[in-house]
Order: sequence, then structure tokens, then C-alpha cells
Amino acid sequence: MAWISLVLAGLCEMFGVTMINKLHKDRNWQSLLLLILGFGASFLFLAYAMKSLPMGTSYAIWTGIGASGGAILGMLLYDESRDPKRLLFIALILCAAIGLKLIS
Repeated sequence: MAWISLVLAGLCEMFGVTMINKLHKDRNWQSLLLLILGFGASFLFLAYAMKSLPMGTSYAIWTGIGASGGAILGMLLYDESRDPKRLLFIALILCAAIGLKLIS
């Protein structure tokens, strides 16, 4: 259950990052509320996961999901660069997160 919670924390982190971009563009209270809810849920799921998973592993996977997911969402939603080198490094982040799961 801790691993599911950790993945949910990462997905909420991705949502929160997307809402930062939306708030920057729209400047409305709905975007701010969604940003707060996204990051709040992310921290709650992360805290739950850290009750049974090591801090270093939890934090690395959480940030990996958030960083790579945020970059992917930027490509899909905001037409950010899809340079092959960028995709390679996103894949390396995801491989590192999977590697941490395999050894934990």
C-alpha cells in the first residue's frame, strides 16, 4: 500500500506543477485552489508512504515521478520541446526510480 501511496503522491505532484503553470497564465482562484489541493494531497500521500518506506527512496521516487511527469505534461499540454536528448534524460529518471523500487 505504501508504494501505491507513493505513486499517487507523485501523480498529485505532477498535477500541482501543472496548476502552477495554469495559475501563471490564468490568475484565478480556482487555479490557486487546485494548486493547493494538488500539493497538499501529494504531501499527505508522501507522508503516508514514508511510514513504511525509507525516506531517501520515497523522496527520490516522489521527485522523479514529479519531475519527469511534469516534463512530459509540459510536452503534451504546452508544446514544450520533444528533443530526443530531453526524452533520454526523462527515461533515465524513470529508470532510476524503477531501480530504487527493485532494490527496496
